[in-house]
Amino acid sequence: MKKIETELNDDLRPEYDLRNLRVRKLGPGRRGFGETVRLEPDVAEIFPDAESVNEALRFLIRITKENKPVVNPVEPKA
Repeated sequence: MKKIETELNDDLRPEYDLRNLRVRKLGPGRRGFGETVRLEPDVAEIFPDAESVNEALRFLIRITKENKPVVNPVEPKA
């Protein structure tokens, strides 16, 4: 069979050079753009954006570290 060449008529401007366009892969071979965490609806309702979620989590991390219980070291036997 002979390959038929078709002429494309599009409205793409000449300054848009798409020859180096890379198409995102789908599936397991796809590179990630970072970790995504899905919030349950009741939690998402409280936070207006990602910045406020991160701020709350950093606060929780800080107070958890500051309030760690002190483990009593084993006292040497006299």
